[in-house]
Amino acid sequence: MPALPNLTVYGALWCPDCRRSKQFLAEHRIPYQWVDVEGDLAAQRVVEELNGGRRIIPTIVFGDGGSVLAEPTNAELAARLGINAAARRSYYDLIIVGGGPAGLTAAIYAAREGMDTLVIERSGIGGQAGATERIDNYPGFAQGVSGADLADRMREQAARFGVEMLIAQTVSGIDTTPVTTRVDGEGAEAGAAVHAVVTESGQEYRAPAVLLAPGTRYRRLNVPGEDDFIGAGVHFCATCDGPFYRDLPALVVGGGNSGIEEGLFLTRFASRVTVLEVGDRLRASRVLQDKAASHPQMDIRLNTTVREFRGDGSGKLASVLVEDVNTGAQEELHPAGVFVFIGLDPNTGFLSGSVELDERGFIKTGGGMETNRHGIFAAGDARAGSTKQVATAVGEGAAALIGIRAHMEAEIGNRGYAGGG
Repeated sequence: MPALPNLTVYGALWCPDCRRSKQFLAEHRIPYQWVDVEGDLAAQRVVEELNGGRRIIPTIVFGDGGSVLAEPTNAELAARLGINAAARRSYYDLIIVGGGPAGLTAAIYAAREGMDTLVIERSGIGGQAGATERIDNYPGFAQGVSGADLADRMREQAARFGVEMLIAQTVSGIDTTPVTTRVDGEGAEAGAAVHAVVTESGQEYRAPAVLLAPGTRYRRLNVPGEDDFIGAGVHFCATCDGPFYRDLPALVVGGGNSGIEEGLFLTRFASRVTVLEVGDRLRASRVLQDKAASHPQMDIRLNTTVREFRGDGSGKLASVLVEDVNTGAQEELHPAGVFVFIGLDPNTGFLSGSVELDERGFIKTGGGMETNRHGIFAAGDARAGSTKQVATAVGEGAAALIGIRAHMEAEIGNRGYAGGG
């Protein structure tokens, strides 16, 4: 790989994507200069100038004449650095798509049973849990635990048992037509049905069992102006972008658990936080509702929806047009930043036509967490009926592995696992 002198990363210590990019560079021994934008007005201006007025971090500047990557995925960063990531083998006992709590738990259980296991993660190990500022309801951590710390612990545990983790690679499709094959020198037995997992980089990996745990992403409002101001006043991660709004008013859209949790987190920075909920009551847990109601910096507005995001001609958000759903009365609000938490959509676009999905795109499963395709299982937030909690994702990963083990025993029998001898 060619040398890349003067690589500069603009970011902040509280930014999960910045930590991910720094970890990626460190793992690949790429030297870089770190610039913390927190409290550094000159650095913040540089970030805005490089991103057309938007505050986007990490912003990475390359020493080749000034080319820039803003908030890159690991795959984009790898491609820019000339890193051609590929797994060590082409055949495994189990391939897991997604490196969040469900996928990592299943990987740990599988590796302990002697299964040769590959985890493919398109972003950073840990999934959405890894980007969560704090998790207070995971058993065993009486004082709570940061999402990044919990993700690191799971990753280290999986690595200790020999799980291979391929990051910065996006799965583009799965060939769900079982074929019988023998891969010389790589352990596949004649007569074992295998599935092919294909990545966007063109690599193909095969296994008799596949676990789908691709997780979810934040849902958007899909109103005028939303796309125009993402990163320039409209955000989907309070942990990532909240500190940009120190001593400024902020708006949270969504009154569920995520909206209230992120709103409470924003009170550390924002002068005031207003939560908009389209329904006639908050959907968050009673504990969170009580916290929000008693917090001196929080306001709750029910029966209110967003109709439009508006700018002032500078490329930044200037106001938000909201509407009372009962009366139709409209009002223009002027928050410095808006944070949208209205639910989750599954990362299952690559599965269209491969396994059965419900009307919202979540993966349907039957007994043993198996999909309608024999040998392909699902667990975690992208599975239909999941509760979207870290603890239940861990439980689903373990439960899926039980079904996978039964499948492997039936498929392979006494021939043994590829990696288990």
